[in-house]
Amino acid sequence: QVQLVESGGGLVQGGGSLRLSCAASGGTFGSYTMGWFRQAPGKEREFVAAIAWSGGSTYYADSVKGRFTISRDNAKNTVYLQMNSLKPEDTAVYYCAARGGKVSRYEYDYWGQGTQVTVSS
Repeated sequence: QVQLVESGGGLVQGGGSLRLSCAASGGTFGSYTMGWFRQAPGKEREFVAAIAWSGGSTYYADSVKGRFTISRDNAKNTVYLQMNSLKPEDTAVYYCAARGGKVSRYEYDYWGQGTQVTVSS
């Protein structure tokens, strides 16, 4: 069983940056693909980014490509989401998730509680 705890959310002006962190415990972090998802009010949860267990492969939603960067530090059991050039439409609760297997936007087994990101215009 993997436990995931997100941090780093907050309020930022449009055009600004935030870095989210997700600390994992209770499992073999280095064996999991890690992903970030988000859910805005009144909308379904959507995929944001994913990174393979080795960090060698990443995958982004078109809406964040070129602005967001996912990375991981297996020695610290932590995955990060660096968010630059933030837009009001990036406002959402951001969730960290873990899955066995290859990089994918689907079928994640473990989820964190989420961290709120609010981007003002």
